[in-house]
Amino acid sequence: MTTIKKIQLGQNGPSVSKLGLGCMRMSSVWGGPTSDETESIATIQSALDNGINFLNTGDFYGAGHNELIIGKAIKGRRDDAFISVKFGAFFHNGQWLGLDLRPVAIKNFINYSLTRLGIETIDLYQPCRMDGSVPVEDIIGTIADLIKEGKVRHIGVSEITADQLREANKVHPISALEIGYSLADRQIESELLPTAKELGIAVVAFANTAEGLLTGDMKAPLPANDYHLHFSRFQGDNLIKNLEKVEVLKVLAKDKQATPTQIAIAWVNAQGDHMMPLVSMSRRSRLPENIAAMSIEFTAAEIELLNTTFAPGAILGGTYLQR
Repeated sequence: MTTIKKIQLGQNGPSVSKLGLGCMRMSSVWGGPTSDETESIATIQSALDNGINFLNTGDFYGAGHNELIIGKAIKGRRDDAFISVKFGAFFHNGQWLGLDLRPVAIKNFINYSLTRLGIETIDLYQPCRMDGSVPVEDIIGTIADLIKEGKVRHIGVSEITADQLREANKVHPISALEIGYSLADRQIESELLPTAKELGIAVVAFANTAEGLLTGDMKAPLPANDYHLHFSRFQGDNLIKNLEKVEVLKVLAKDKQATPTQIAIAWVNAQGDHMMPLVSMSRRSRLPENIAAMSIEFTAAEIELLNTTFAPGAILGGTYLQR
């Protein structure tokens, strides 16, 4: 397999794998377990064996189930893993209830996470998003206190504005920004990405295939019960026109003896040394393809083709990323 390169989180932060493993799909995101737990554990361990040490989860994934899986997978090999945990979201029966980012809540969340993971310190701890109900300085300041207590090593943020990122970084150095980013979702290029780069903050980019749009497997129209239909980019003429652009991706993938998914991941990877593709997997069979994507290189002409075809705003309609 390809040797996984390293990325530094923050100006003086740790060195971790440049490909991250998103563990979300190993649990029902907002409810209980849905995947094969044995296979999920084996996938995490196989990722670690192949040099992927960045494991990403949220304490609300599967109502804590996701953290329990990771805890089982890293038992006896804690030093092999770098664990990133998001917190702050509330769900009930699969329904979003809101956020709780109060300092007292954060101090409660961290202890539950540490117990489920079976560890003493979380490597990267981050609010899942900001909502304005609690000052940024209070949220980041509370995590900074947890660093002093030895419960957290580094601070991350997720789904945040450029102004909020600057504000957070003034309170305590931010090591990583987790955000959705792909050929189809480039709206963060105008302000947020330049700000992160200026501040020396690494970008952990999820949703590299834009909810499956860039895999090359999607066909119009989608079945009536397909969850993608909740988002306007997958509806009617939007989907038809968007898939026309994906055809360009498919042709390029064929030319490079790769899959469209690999090209989508490779494009994110090519955006800089500070950029980490975060790929969700729950099966070992997905590892070789996704790891191989990290070694794909583009010519200047190929980058121009992709950037022109998928220029900001070229993909019609939105997803949850444009909320």
